[in-house]
Amino acid sequence: MNKNDSIAAISGVFPVLPTPFDEHGKPDVDSLRRLVRYLVDAGVDGMTYPGVASEFNQLTIEERLALTDIVLDELDGHLPLVAGVSSTDIEKTVQLAQAAAERGASALMIAVPPDRNTADAQIEFFSAVARAVPDTPIVLQNVPAPVGAGLDPDVLVAILNAVPGIRYVKEETLPSGQRLTVVRRTAPHTLLGVLGGAGGRYITDELRRGACGTMPAIELAEVHVALFAAHRAGETERVRQLFTRMLPILNVQAVFRWSLTKYVLHRRGLIRCRLQRAAGPLLDNEDAADVDAFLHDIEDLLAPCR
Repeated sequence: MNKNDSIAAISGVFPVLPTPFDEHGKPDVDSLRRLVRYLVDAGVDGMTYPGVASEFNQLTIEERLALTDIVLDELDGHLPLVAGVSSTDIEKTVQLAQAAAERGASALMIAVPPDRNTADAQIEFFSAVARAVPDTPIVLQNVPAPVGAGLDPDVLVAILNAVPGIRYVKEETLPSGQRLTVVRRTAPHTLLGVLGGAGGRYITDELRRGACGTMPAIELAEVHVALFAAHRAGETERVRQLFTRMLPILNVQAVFRWSLTKYVLHRRGLIRCRLQRAAGPLLDNEDAADVDAFLHDIEDLLAPCR
């Protein structure tokens, strides 16, 4: 795959892989490989790792490097990987970015650092990374606080004008649809597309406004693939039907984040342990019963897992 092909490939469904842990809190490499195979079988256009859904802030630099290598090894060039290299430290971000680029990542996703409160400070940060990896496109993740800075569209566009190496934006600051519209209308030609995130909860609005793709959590990947296929075919009613059927689980995911994702993946036999490192609410028995019922309602949309 040449560089132009890899840039053009960042469209469609690029789910964010979680990081499975074993009972002792160590990364579970076998389960991570199984998740990569699940996504390939589901028909995704590519995948993303590590991101917020991967608990990247709870991973050491060494773990991030090693686990990204595992994902790239399992993919073996069959699908593009957007490698998450976010950090508030420029040197760490550059280290992660150079390593991922050297190992074959198709693009690098970087969350806007929450400690840089002006356009100039953000431009300084992204310019340093872009200079270090001039041949690999950057995906700017506009995630709200506390993970990111949640930048307004005019600030985003100023950064895009100053740093042409940023070829994509992942817009997650709400209302994402309206912000997506403004960015697409006013961004320079170097921007190739805007993707949605936020677990896929606003995907119909984002697609209607011209999003080139989505980076949702992983637990319903084959449903997102079916939804995006319907979108590409112009089947708007089918898009709405699939979104409506997913929505109960997406609503639970909005509150329980990693706990919901890992519960579903464990229930589907894709990971061995539900342990999470990130702080956040855990499903109790009543919540789990609700999720079980919601999964039963969409069982016909879910592929058997191997």
